[in-house]
Amino acid sequence: MTPDRRLEPRLPADDRALLVGAALEQVCRLVDQSGSGVRVRLDRGSALPRELMIVDVPAGVATPAQVVWQKGQEAGLKRTGPPVTLRGLVPSRLIAVRDAWRRAGGR
Repeated sequence: MTPDRRLEPRLPADDRALLVGAALEQVCRLVDQSGSGVRVRLDRGSALPRELMIVDVPAGVATPAQVVWQKGQEAGLKRTGPPVTLRGLVPSRLIAVRDAWRRAGGR
């Protein structure tokens, strides 16, 4: 058994999420998360861009992230910036992310 090399504990999660990136808008599930990253399960196997935004659909929050690993329908993402709310006014760089969140059922 290999030792766990994570610096922070992982907490289980089961929330709807959305990955938004260059030519990508894909629904997924948050499997677990820590302060620095998340593990997601995709509905279908597809290549992810290196940089993307992960949107917590129920919370209405988008966080910039980087794909650090991908195996089949699971991927590990490292948070690369602070979370930003998608409710109300958003910076122009996040308009497409907010629109994708709304299409995914965000309110």
